[in-house]
Amino acid sequence: LQKEHPQNLWVQLYIGRWYEEINKLESAEKFYRKLLKDATNPQVVAQARQGLQRIETIEKKRQQQAIATAKSDPKNTEPGLLIIEAISKENKQEAAKNLARIMKIDPYTARMQLQSRGWRIYRLGAIGELKIYGEEMLKAGIPVFWAKISDIEKINIFRVQYFQSISSSEASIVCLNEQDKMGGLNFQWSEVVDKVEGLLPIFMNAMDYDPRRRSEKIRHKQMTQDYAKILDLHLPNRRSIIRFCDQNYQYQKGITSKVQTQDEFLLTLQTTNRSKWNDLVNMINPKLAKVTTWSDFTSFGEVASRDYTQLLSRLKYYIDISRKIETMWDPAFHLYSTLVFLKN
Repeated sequence: LQKEHPQNLWVQLYIGRWYEEINKLESAEKFYRKLLKDATNPQVVAQARQGLQRIETIEKKRQQQAIATAKSDPKNTEPGLLIIEAISKENKQEAAKNLARIMKIDPYTARMQLQSRGWRIYRLGAIGELKIYGEEMLKAGIPVFWAKISDIEKINIFRVQYFQSISSSEASIVCLNEQDKMGGLNFQWSEVVDKVEGLLPIFMNAMDYDPRRRSEKIRHKQMTQDYAKILDLHLPNRRSIIRFCDQNYQYQKGITSKVQTQDEFLLTLQTTNRSKWNDLVNMINPKLAKVTTWSDFTSFGEVASRDYTQLLSRLKYYIDISRKIETMWDPAFHLYSTLVFLKN
């Protein structure tokens, strides 16, 4: 019929209805949407709209049934997160349309929830429900993944104090475990699969005048004083993360990046932590030249530290930064790094 009457809109409407009857809803939806775009006959337009409404009702019922079935299994009731990954600008419009359909929201809201760089926490809830949403999104071409909070908590975190020895193939570190017990750990560089970098803002309280000069009153303002640098190395076979932080690495202990004379050693004591940290990173990086580096934490941290404080406040994050003002940026980095770990 379509070959014989390619321009007949009633034929296209019947084909859409036929696809609907044989449960090929995506194909039916394409025909109905094309009719809304091309048709001028009010009856055809009305029936195409009714077809789209029927499809939406069917999909909603299926989604609700799948979620109810998933929740009946106790394993699927564990708390988790659904993460949306970056979407290219050319794919954003189609992704927003699909996200709106899956989550039953308007396309503008859906578009605002997609970003071109980095990851974003999209939803918290029971892992079974998140998995169903996630699978629908993946099917629609939206890059997502999901993770259980309990899996995040199972990852071992070792906070490096200093290198005891280092070679081209392996290293030995002195570190603290989750119980703050000091010990040694040996590992091969080949065990490291991912490297995660982050900058964590250190805040200070400052006093400032009203910029609009409406009053001479001094106001208190929170400002970024500095940034703590952090580097995580992921060892998936040991389910472990080795964590370096420029604020508490003991530069005066263990090995340094080069052999120093007495004068050079005295000069090193006077240099800033920033230059010492750079030397440390420059010593590590050549050993991990082929390892993927994740450095898009900042955009994730901005949203997570602002919108997900309840989740972050429950996480044990194992970052030792002396702070005058507490912040959610530390647990946000821990969450980001552990999500990278679980995804890969």
